Amino acid sequence: MVMAETRRRFDREFREGAVRIVRETGKPIAQVARDLGINSGTLANWVAQDRRDRGEAAAGGLGEDERAELARLRKENAELAMERDVLKRSVVLWVKEATK
Repeated sequence: MVMAETRRRFDREFREGAVRIVRETGKPIAQVARDLGINSGTLANWVAQDRRDRGEAAAGGLGEDERAELARLRKENAELAMERDVLKRSVVLWVKEATK
């Protein structure tokens, strides 16, 4: 007979504390999970949920600083494209004048 696996329940304080350790110490999730005697996947889920709750980027997403930099770079790119177009028109006019 195979025994069913019983799921451990963790109260909110424990979960928040574990997430806080990861966030504040910068230690890898696997190490913190090992230290606390819990599954690293479980802790990773808690950390991911905390990041979503805080509005932070998940892995592969953009953080607040990255979004600000992206906006700045897009604006700079648009300005450069506009300058390029002006220069192209100037060269065309210059060539027309030079070939008259």
